[in-house]
Amino acid sequence: MSRRPRASGYFRTGYAQDLKLVETRTERWSLSAFLMALLAFPFFASPFQLDLANQVFLASIGALALMLLTGYAGQISLGHAGLLAAGAFTAGILFKEMNAPVWVTLPAATIAGALLGVVFGLPSLRLRGLYLAVSTLALHFLVVYLGGEYEAKRGFSTGIVIDAPKLGGWTISGGRTWYFILGAFAGATLLLCLNLLRSGTGRAWAAIHAKETVAEALGIGVAAHKLLAFVISSALTALAGALFAYYRGFVSVEAFSLFLTIQYVAMIIIGGMGSLLGAILGAVFVTLFPYAIEAAIGALPGAQRYAGSLFAVNYAAFGVVMILFLVLEPLGLVGVWKRIQTYFLLWPFKHRPMPGSRR
Repeated sequence: MSRRPRASGYFRTGYAQDLKLVETRTERWSLSAFLMALLAFPFFASPFQLDLANQVFLASIGALALMLLTGYAGQISLGHAGLLAAGAFTAGILFKEMNAPVWVTLPAATIAGALLGVVFGLPSLRLRGLYLAVSTLALHFLVVYLGGEYEAKRGFSTGIVIDAPKLGGWTISGGRTWYFILGAFAGATLLLCLNLLRSGTGRAWAAIHAKETVAEALGIGVAAHKLLAFVISSALTALAGALFAYYRGFVSVEAFSLFLTIQYVAMIIIGGMGSLLGAILGAVFVTLFPYAIEAAIGALPGAQRYAGSLFAVNYAAFGVVMILFLVLEPLGLVGVWKRIQTYFLLWPFKHRPMPGSRR
């Protein structure tokens, strides 16, 4: 009895298959195992580990937003910390002045971020490169200045204190509760970004990033799609800032320094430009890196002597890591992951050159 030959590989025979987020059985099993691990993690983690995970979730939302704007739409922005501050101060001011509930402050912060995206996205229609970066940098200084003026005039010298949010009779508090909430927001942001990139908007962003003149010749509304990239990215970033304010329980301008913008730019560079997975990997790496440096210094003999220079060491190590990734691994952590993945997919049938051929 003859057997039917098996097809090798995964072939798509329709648009519905092309739009699937999870294609293969291996991917489904891997995703299921990963989600189960995420759900089980807070029941075994310490409070410190939960706080690190929550910081990663918050950073992931902001990194995904910046990746949409810079990694896919090709628009440079140095106002990310200002947008985070705008969302945080919107939530803080509404709570302090009007005692607004969380289901009002979060949408309000998102709308405020979208409006700022319109205002500071307009220069992108005329400016490019360094000039666009400087114009977006003005956003950071403007928002921080306004936030500082509000703190000074209202007498909030240590920042705006925000009570734990309430939904009905339920108070949101504790690391485990915040883990599930922030994880849900990060997951929703990832799904939104995935679907945006698979839509006509995402394809238009890719065309603009590749060659703006060609995209316009193909009939793509370059101005509208540039502005839309700023609006969506800014709205998501402001939402992350509002969530940060509620999670920490206070808002202060000191939390939104220019170094925070550099950290988010580092996330998408170290993670891998033009990849949502890279944004998440970069958020994990940059968030945990200072704690890893601190643990490494703490393990040295006579660690107390280095306690005063820990901040400077963190800065220096962060700069060195960014340079190393730019020079040695321009594809970022995603490039490392793809090489590992390819190795196991091909093992043990690794490519070997034919006898007599050039290497």
